[in-house]
Amino acid sequence: MPHPLVTEEKIAAYQKDGVVLIKGLFADHVETIRNGIGRNMAEPGPYAAENLKDGEAGRFFDDYCNWSRIPEFEDVIRNSAAAEVAADLMGSQTVQVFHDHVLVKEPGTSKPTPWHQDGPYYFVDGVQNVSFWSPVDPVTKASLRCVAGSHLWPKPVLPTRWLSETNFYPDDDTYMPVPDPDAEGMDIREWTMEPGDAVAFNYGTLHGARGNESGTRRRAFSLRLLGDDARYVERAGPTSPPFPGHDMVAGQKLRPDWFPTVFDRAS
Repeated sequence: MPHPLVTEEKIAAYQKDGVVLIKGLFADHVETIRNGIGRNMAEPGPYAAENLKDGEAGRFFDDYCNWSRIPEFEDVIRNSAAAEVAADLMGSQTVQVFHDHVLVKEPGTSKPTPWHQDGPYYFVDGVQNVSFWSPVDPVTKASLRCVAGSHLWPKPVLPTRWLSETNFYPDDDTYMPVPDPDAEGMDIREWTMEPGDAVAFNYGTLHGARGNESGTRRRAFSLRLLGDDARYVERAGPTSPPFPGHDMVAGQKLRPDWFPTVFDRAS
């Protein structure tokens, strides 16, 4: 039986649409996540970034790969229902941690998060994966937006750098240009959310986020998890996150000391 937060209908929708809302996934861990985000912003990691150009209003901070040094994040990863829910959605026996990601848009930040798919940035191949995006502030006027069914597109979207807007890899026939889902009338899913709710989406799902022109902060915690079929794959350039010195080869399962298993249905 799936976890009580998950239904067979949600599992089917996740497979078909590449995105579903899981109400209350981190509801019991909101304050812990808030504390972890506060620690992360006070002690940024090597990948921390400010994503606004000179003259743009507000603040758009993000950072990733900090769970092993921020105890609040590790607590949530190991003790919330996220790993089991991920296993249900993916149809996987096991779940490995890939990485965490914090995104903070302060009030008055009009810049949207650009449309992108996560998968093309990563050195991971496989269809069993899930990313959770969970706000720790109420989301009413500014939210994550996901294009339903985009994880099944025949080509991935070319990944770009958010600030410089340059391409990560050579612009060749392997990738398609970044589309404009609003102009093209695509099926965009977006929800009003309470702290601790989570949008679950596939690494191949095209997504972005509105700017935050409200009067309150928008702090979000993302958790990227992997299933049974995840394998290391070579890309045409540096990946993000880079994980330097990993020593993995193409086709290999991700090394368990860096990417630990946090759920195993057999146990």
